[in-house]
Amino acid sequence: MSALRAGRPPDRSGRSGEQEEPGAPGASAASLDLPAMSSEPVVQARGLVKRYGNRTAVDGLDLAVAAGAVTAVLGPNGAGKTTTVETCEGYRRPDGGTVRVLGLDPVADAAALRPRIGVMLQSGGVYSGARADEMLRHMAKLHAHPLDVDALVERLGLGGCGRTSYRRLSGGQQQRLALAMAVVGRPELVFLDEPTAGLDPQARRSTWDLIRELRADGVSVVLTTHFMDEAEELADDVAVIDAGRVIAQGSPERLCRGGAENTLRFTGRPGLDLGSLLKALPDGSEAAELTTGTYRITGRIDPELLATVTSWCAQHGVMPDGIAVERHTLEDVFLELTGKELRA
Repeated sequence: MSALRAGRPPDRSGRSGEQEEPGAPGASAASLDLPAMSSEPVVQARGLVKRYGNRTAVDGLDLAVAAGAVTAVLGPNGAGKTTTVETCEGYRRPDGGTVRVLGLDPVADAAALRPRIGVMLQSGGVYSGARADEMLRHMAKLHAHPLDVDALVERLGLGGCGRTSYRRLSGGQQQRLALAMAVVGRPELVFLDEPTAGLDPQARRSTWDLIRELRADGVSVVLTTHFMDEAEELADDVAVIDAGRVIAQGSPERLCRGGAENTLRFTGRPGLDLGSLLKALPDGSEAAELTTGTYRITGRIDPELLATVTSWCAQHGVMPDGIAVERHTLEDVFLELTGKELRA
């Protein structure tokens, strides 16, 4: 993380890294010295099952998280995403299936795995009476080669609240402290649960930049969020979970591609004869006046259809305005996959 680097730590085999002379080129921009990136998934769940009494929260879920990438895990309330992530973190024991994180069982191999991962919980995990600065320094001391705490505090704007107890921090300050605690140990893999919830726009953008820096340094990131624009902005891969299963996975671009290229919108005078327009369009096309004077055409949108629409408009004395092929957003795709009804 370029703004946080504090020299090259010894490698994980125990050999000491070479010490840079003060002021030497690159001394302030050493890398995290992580192991070579593997082609194997850093998280692999196969047939994962987790039950709470008679309720099945995770139902035969398969999930793979690529090394060195940001993977966003999305899902409506009650879909099973939190249980899935907590199982991968080692906080819950699966009732069926297998989970491997960095090649290890997160429960049986917890002692070996914990130094290599960072976990940002949405709430909890911090003593309410502890001061922010002492909590972060305590966390740093638990790791062999932590990041420079002062640089991390400055990077995340925590300098003004270092002597404030956790319970007296604002929600945004608590979020930033939790993020700092998750990354201070130079993890290979970090789980971030709603990292920008409650943050103001400046802090949110700063957190986005930090996540990008983590990825640039080869850190794998698993991100859970309810902000679709955040997932679309940051994620290399998106997994959508519903009813305890992964129902779609791929890059934001691939997930959005399906319906995005099949919608054409334009504005014109109200009450156009859409029946006449449909006769001119290819079979399978649909046309609707969404609001007064705003029209949507769905179907196979290609240059020929666009030319047909503009030609029809010219023949009928219509001046189309704002004609555009729409790109579906990740939110559109999410709602199409999981439904629009509210979940408890």
